[in-house]
Amino acid sequence: EVQLVESGGGLAQSGSSLRLSCKVSGRTFDDYAIAWFRQAPGKEREGVSCMSSSDINTYYLDSVKGRFTISSDDAEDTVTVYLQMISLKPEDTAVYYCALDTTYMECRGATLASTDYWGQGTQVTVSS
Repeated sequence: EVQLVESGGGLAQSGSSLRLSCKVSGRTFDDYAIAWFRQAPGKEREGVSCMSSSDINTYYLDSVKGRFTISSDDAEDTVTVYLQMISLKPEDTAVYYCALDTTYMECRGATLASTDYWGQGTQVTVSS
């Protein structure tokens, strides 16, 4: 069974950094696309960053470009995806989720063509 577990969230001051991790276990796929999403209180969930195993490009929400970096460690039986966040702002406060696309294995901008699996989320709170 494929499972995604996020970690690394917490309380941060404006201007500081955090690194989120998403560990994918139970790997049954070769290629994939994976993305970070976030949902702030009272707002819709939005794609923050996306990457795929078959595309060298990475994609970002405009408001995080230059501040967030997505990367991955790819192993035979697991994938770990990171989101390095610098220069954090209060408006980055949200629950951050990772999601996996093993159907189309494509990014559609900073989101996925299909969200087949989700993690449980990790809270990021940025104080001013």
